[in-house]
Amino acid sequence: MALLGVNIDHVATIRQARRTDEPDPVWAAIEAELGGADGITFHLREDRRHIVDRDARLLRETVSVKLNMEMAVAEDVVNIAAELKPAQCSLVPERREELTTEGGLDVIRHRKRISEVVARLRDAGIVLSAFIEPVADQIGASADAGFDAVELWTGAYANATTPSERQFALDDLRAGLEIASQSGLEVHAGHGLTYRNVALIAAVPGFSEFNIGHSIVARAAFVGMREAVREMKRLLVQHGPKEDRV
Repeated sequence: MALLGVNIDHVATIRQARRTDEPDPVWAAIEAELGGADGITFHLREDRRHIVDRDARLLRETVSVKLNMEMAVAEDVVNIAAELKPAQCSLVPERREELTTEGGLDVIRHRKRISEVVARLRDAGIVLSAFIEPVADQIGASADAGFDAVELWTGAYANATTPSERQFALDDLRAGLEIASQSGLEVHAGHGLTYRNVALIAAVPGFSEFNIGHSIVARAAFVGMREAVREMKRLLVQHGPKEDRV
């Protein structure tokens, strides 16, 4: 069964709306672990709009499951990652005007800089993942750059408004998954996955990890973080590939 990584960024978004000290994303990470999260994901953005340096350091000290740090290739953030040494760093695109990460990293266009960052962080003992769209050339460039894994952007699937659009996006993800696996990459998935749409993605064999944030945090506002994580884990088990079901 694929693992569930819980992104706690939007807990920090609520806190930063008032520039206060609650809700604490570090507490949220603990609650997510108690609910069964296999990993905790956070994004330390250049503009520090939600997660801040204090959060990153405390998460590194307290999280006992896999800690995944999403990040751009900005030098100050790379320095922090090299110091913290989370289990995994996921390189993502970043634009200040976006509400959240939109689309995948262009590994081809930024190959030189990305390869430098990958080499530096791998030397620090960190697993590297590229957040990319399911495009063959981007997958190949990710393998060439030295990544250990790719996280395929599921935004096209999540944003589909018709069955044909949804099927087209699923087909693209399956094709990307196959190419990545053949390239020796571990394959993760994430972006826009919710309790309502995760079933079809969960049923695709080959994904080793799903990273889900906003939907879980939104659900947690009503049922609490532990139960929100438990509910998502149940869906992954219920709808996972038949060969993974007990």
